[in-house]
Amino acid sequence: MTTIADSQVELAAPTGREEAWRFTPLRQLRGIHEQLNDPSQISIDVDAASGVSFTWADTATQAPTSGPTDWASSIARAATTRTAVVTIARDVEVDSPTVLAVTGGGIENPQVGHIVINAEPFSKATIVIDHGGSSTYSENVDINVGDGAQVTVLMVQTWSDDTVHLSRQHAVVGRDATFRSFVASFGGQVVRIVPTVEYTAPGGSAELLGAFFADAGQHLEHRSLVDHSVPHCRSNVMYKGALKGDPEAGAAGVAHTVWVGDVIIRAAAIGTETYEVNRNLVLTDAARADSVPNLEIETGEIAGAGHASATGRFDDEQLFYLQSRGIPADVATRLVVRGFFADVINRLNVPDWQLRLANIIDAELGLEGIEEGSDDE
Repeated sequence: MTTIADSQVELAAPTGREEAWRFTPLRQLRGIHEQLNDPSQISIDVDAASGVSFTWADTATQAPTSGPTDWASSIARAATTRTAVVTIARDVEVDSPTVLAVTGGGIENPQVGHIVINAEPFSKATIVIDHGGSSTYSENVDINVGDGAQVTVLMVQTWSDDTVHLSRQHAVVGRDATFRSFVASFGGQVVRIVPTVEYTAPGGSAELLGAFFADAGQHLEHRSLVDHSVPHCRSNVMYKGALKGDPEAGAAGVAHTVWVGDVIIRAAAIGTETYEVNRNLVLTDAARADSVPNLEIETGEIAGAGHASATGRFDDEQLFYLQSRGIPADVATRLVVRGFFADVINRLNVPDWQLRLANIIDAELGLEGIEEGSDDE
């Protein structure tokens, strides 16, 4: 029997018949899922908070990471020559985020990148990886969360419309450690993000959050895997997405999102508590949302496990209700969509970036002219 874990590993370039790649438009990837010929290294500018250090290291000196991988991420790592290493010092609690601004160098030549985040024991910090510009880019992000540490990693994709971005993000969570991943995908032609988590000792907690908004012609794909292999750990996964296609543009106007949430509870992982949910809001015709939650449970001695998935159209009754009370249609639309995303964005607990994500959503709706804090709210 093929397990979830098996489906995450390929030993050759994907063809589209594999479970892990069946939704991905391979023809649009410009070949970076097959091979990389003399790629350039991505540009990263760093604004490090006090208590957080940054350095460049020779990728060959970085130990290969554990966890699931695939052909695309493997060839990207093999082609990467320098690694961006972020270290949060032991016992240090950092209030302000450390921001890594990843800037594309154009779509003609492929680019690769590797980021390592080391949260030493009992540290606490937020790391933001902010992607922008144009690129054909394949990336690996490795996160080591030491015992008792608390780390949040926010990955923002506001790429230009011509960008192709493949990213594998793998977190190793230590004893009584807390890891929070937030993936916010808005820009790019094809974006495929694969966040994965493993635990090394009891008491670990992981929360995987996501918000995405697909316009006409965009393919945004998120595939998470949480591997519970030790006792008494927790995980929670919540992704929310909105889709706005262009029915008059034919196939080119389709907005497509994919969310696949895999959770494995292995035989040794007694006392596990896990839940995953995906919600999709369809704003127009010419929009397709694929949502696939999977649970693989090998022991009955768990605290709880469940999943939920729903895709629904924009609620015209809510819009009518707001308009009947004198709220303009554009503001009413903004309120409904913001309300849909509010619970996941508020879990980020980083106010400046919560506001930025909300404003990006407004821009996706064409409502960027409405000011924050106006009476309409």
